[in-house]
Amino acid sequence: MADRVTVIGWDGSPLTAAARSALGAATLVAGAAHHLALPEVPPAAERIRLGSVALAARRIAGHRGTAVVLADGDPGFFGVVRTLRAPEFGLEVEVVPAVSSVAAAFARAGMPWDDAQVVVAHRRTLRRAVNVCRAHTKVAVLTSPGAGPAELGLLLEGVHRTFVICEELGTEREQVTVVTSDKAADHTWRDPNVVIVIGGPAGAAESGGWIAGRDPGTGPRGWTLPAESYGGLMSESELEPLRAAQLARLGPRVGDLVWDIGCGSGAFATEAARAGAAVIAVDRDPQACSRTEANARAFGVQLQIVHGTAPHVLENLPEPDVVRVGGGGAAVVSAVADRRPQCIVTHAATRDDAELIGRGLSEHGYDVECSLLQSVELDTRAWTERERSVAFLLTGQLGRRAASR
Repeated sequence: MADRVTVIGWDGSPLTAAARSALGAATLVAGAAHHLALPEVPPAAERIRLGSVALAARRIAGHRGTAVVLADGDPGFFGVVRTLRAPEFGLEVEVVPAVSSVAAAFARAGMPWDDAQVVVAHRRTLRRAVNVCRAHTKVAVLTSPGAGPAELGLLLEGVHRTFVICEELGTEREQVTVVTSDKAADHTWRDPNVVIVIGGPAGAAESGGWIAGRDPGTGPRGWTLPAESYGGLMSESELEPLRAAQLARLGPRVGDLVWDIGCGSGAFATEAARAGAAVIAVDRDPQACSRTEANARAFGVQLQIVHGTAPHVLENLPEPDVVRVGGGGAAVVSAVADRRPQCIVTHAATRDDAELIGRGLSEHGYDVECSLLQSVELDTRAWTERERSVAFLLTGQLGRRAASR
């Protein structure tokens, strides 16, 4: 095992005395090509091009001597330190940090970033990174080949955002470009790059927050709110007890894309967005779309609102993670199940309708649960019944074997 392993962050500025001292004593140096070309790298040291960090870690673990790993930015922030410290390699490392590429990107843009979401986009996480960009007003995306500005722009179709694209930060080829998201695919961008994605209403943290990223404490308390919070105009399918149960079954979270089909007043869509998820709200009634837009604006959340009739309007929408079907019955639920979301919730007014929907979900490979949900609202001044609602609540969870189809 290496006698000593030092990880040095590099942001283009001159190396610190601690970094130069560690490099001067190194018998093995790992890094990208531009790192290995630094004049401070000892000529006699063994050099490893840093492609797979895991492979480099194995080489370092078997090395007798002093090792240095060079990495761009702060190596402890979505960097190589996590891999090097994995138990399988048994390495103990010392870290000499530098300015992270995210901090450098926001510095070039002249913007604060304590209120920004920070995500990593590569091929397997690109869709979730895009969902964060849909849902939040300020996001920094650490990109990778095949998951860069062009791919982000293409997947954000229908959502307007501004991209601040920072290429090759800290090098002589550094360049900062501002484009709209729909134009990002028209260019070829150099790696590495960081994309700042901006759009939508300003969040509360713009005036100075207390927690990095999205403040989870903004807005009124409660996972679901009474009808009065949304203007009082609600169908029976949007009443608070049913809405609360549907929200609990779906569990929308950051990185998810939620479809709300038959959004009505937008209460469910707004509450899913308050949980941090990206939401597409669909309704065939233009007045419902207008109410949804107004409520989203009032609560400071971002929704994409689509006017059209399901299931036909769903064909060109991006793939959902979870779906609430507020209207349309078995035909719409079946069309949604064809898209294979992880979870679908809906309701039925009668047992016959519930059985029809449940059979359809089962035939699509979903594990189905059904509950008869009854709620009675009381007037607490006289403790008399004010309103009663009864509905069959259906939940379809995609089974493991069905998910692999």
